[in-house]
Amino acid sequence: MYGLIGKTKAAAGQRDALVAILLEGIGAMPGCLSYIVAHDSADADAIWITEAWDSEASHKASLALPQVRDAIAKARPLIAGFESHVVTQPVGGHGLGA
Repeated sequence: MYGLIGKTKAAAGQRDALVAILLEGIGAMPGCLSYIVAHDSADADAIWITEAWDSEASHKASLALPQVRDAIAKARPLIAGFESHVVTQPVGGHGLGA
């Protein structure tokens, strides 16, 4: 498995709009086992995105999907910056299977 955890800073006051864009059309991403967008409880403009994929190749392929490319284009103006980004190797958990 392949995982990513990242903290993204939205432009001031744009967090909810950014979250809405990131959650559009995420149901049809082959190989995506989990995609979670969460508010940062200590920063009103920050979000955390946690992803689990069956492979790094599936994640890379997702970046070419029309709905993902569209979401990136819509989201880009609302993003103030990326604060952290970590690649993980999920080994299991609720919803991920063995």
